[in-house]
Amino acid sequence: MAEAEPAGGMVAMVTIGTMLATLMQALDTTIANVALPYMAGTFAASFDQVTWVLTSYIVAAAIMTPPTGWLAARFGRRRLFLVSVLGFTAASALCGLAQSLSEAVLFRIVQGLLGAALVPLSQATLLDAYPRERHGQAMAIWGMGIMLGPILGPTLGGWLTEHWSWRWVFFINVPIGIVAALVIGACVAETRRERSQRFDFLGFAMISIAIAALQFVLDRGELKDWFASSEIVIAAVVSGVAFYLFLVHTLTAREPFIRPNLFLNRNFSISLLFIFIVGMVLYGTMALFPPLLQDLLDYPVITVGVLLAPRGIGTMIAMMIVGRLTSRLPPRALMIFGFLVNAYAMWGMAGFSLAIGPADVFWWGVVQGFGLGFIFVPLTATAFSTLPVERRTEAAGIYNLMRNVGSSIGISIVTALVDRNTQINHAAIAGPLGPFDRVLQQAPFAHFYNPHTARGLLALNDAVTRQAAMIGYIDDFKLMMILTLLATPLVLLMTAPAPGRGGKEPVAIAD
Repeated sequence: MAEAEPAGGMVAMVTIGTMLATLMQALDTTIANVALPYMAGTFAASFDQVTWVLTSYIVAAAIMTPPTGWLAARFGRRRLFLVSVLGFTAASALCGLAQSLSEAVLFRIVQGLLGAALVPLSQATLLDAYPRERHGQAMAIWGMGIMLGPILGPTLGGWLTEHWSWRWVFFINVPIGIVAALVIGACVAETRRERSQRFDFLGFAMISIAIAALQFVLDRGELKDWFASSEIVIAAVVSGVAFYLFLVHTLTAREPFIRPNLFLNRNFSISLLFIFIVGMVLYGTMALFPPLLQDLLDYPVITVGVLLAPRGIGTMIAMMIVGRLTSRLPPRALMIFGFLVNAYAMWGMAGFSLAIGPADVFWWGVVQGFGLGFIFVPLTATAFSTLPVERRTEAAGIYNLMRNVGSSIGISIVTALVDRNTQINHAAIAGPLGPFDRVLQQAPFAHFYNPHTARGLLALNDAVTRQAAMIGYIDDFKLMMILTLLATPLVLLMTAPAPGRGGKEPVAIAD
């Protein structure tokens, strides 16, 4: 381990290696989404069956994220990093070679298990590679991969699927993974190993069951009519009981899986709430736009991917700006600005209608991405600013787990509300309509929406459904705006780290 500041060239190499690993894992959270219909055709599977390609990966990654800290301490961060990168790359190749749906799901589980550590390891490595006063810049770089990966995933996945094959959605990871492994192996130094620390199998089992059961509820709830289904009720009870047992065990065990004193750090605890909200807002709105643009506005999948990409442009611009501002302005001021900009974007999206054009989607996507960039960088830097260096990897695992759980819950909430509100709005709009409605008797409505003919009745129902669905999406955007505004004042509860706190820090750079 080197002291003080390492050579700039070595820091750059570490940054490149860790960012490649981060981007590779972040892309895979969404890159396969647009390929699902093609995979269903190849494997002769229903859409409900092929969605397990996504679910299996998310569940596996969620389960293996918390033990990252223990694994890094037990075997060394660099060694775990290399195993994760190489294992994720190999599993990606196997996913591309899968000949059946069962093989694809199995290899995606392996991919999720091996790739879960990539994001927290890359975050901890970058924090150690940069001195404390440059943590804002480090987190801006790291945040680009985390935020841009899911946003650019559908665009890249759509292009690869359209021009090559769905298999290239997975093969694309192979060259990236090889380069990342070579750089990490050559430039990242090994950390001190703590072989005396025991692994808490009971705590890990309980939190794994709780996460897996919760993910099952979120993924299958809408399809099974939520708690009207016995399997959803059972899964929810299992998740709740397992989480309760995990909490009791954590508070009473000598060496728990997650040490509870980590949550005594105010900045870190509040940051967990904020990153949960960021996950809900970012992934919730990302889940809304594809069906909004495809089902209501009839945009092709490639166009949808292109229109979602500008959100990443806004994020990239914001992170380049905020990376320089973190040493000059209080992080809380930057975060408040980011939350307000994001709320403004939600307000603009709440004004959408069936008449919106690509420019509207482009502009408000850029605004939202810009606001999220101002939240993500100072939030991440502040979350770890007052933590001991040796707790960063463990904290990074919990931090990223909360982001993933927030995104899952956010997606489930917005999609369920769209369906529910569409039905309510449809009944409210269609109720007053009838054969004697004066509006329907006027031209040109009398010709197209004649309720006395089957064609007119079908056209009228379609128009009502589209309007009802649009109102449902607007209600979701309003909900996200309110959630963002309510979270903004909580930023004031965070504290700024004392200047120079921590002094010189070890940096994970190979000599």
